[in-house]
Amino acid sequence: QVQLVESGGGLVQAGGSLRLSCAASIRTFSADAMGWFRQAPGKEREFVAAINWNGGNTYYADSVKGRFTISRDNTKNTVYLQMNSLKPEDTAVYYCAERRGALLKTLRSEYAYWGQGTQVTVSS
Repeated sequence: QVQLVESGGGLVQAGGSLRLSCAASIRTFSADAMGWFRQAPGKEREFVAAINWNGGNTYYADSVKGRFTISRDNTKNTVYLQMNSLKPEDTAVYYCAERRGALLKTLRSEYAYWGQGTQVTVSS
């Protein structure tokens, strides 16, 4: 059974930092691209960042570029999202997702497996 488990969310003041982690149980993790998405109340789930199978290629939404960094450790089956200079508009539930393929994608439909989400709240 495939499982993605996020952790690291919480409450932080504007300008602060958080590091999200996502541990995957899937045996093909090291061959699959990974992504982070987020969903704020009353809004659609949106793309945040993605990374290809070996970490050599990353892509970010314009809203987080320069502030967030996605990375992965294939020896630990884990993907990370380092979030710096957080803003109140970053408040959302953050989800990690895994796609059955090596190349990174930005569309939700490209991802086969999803975690349960972790809440990030940024106070002003």
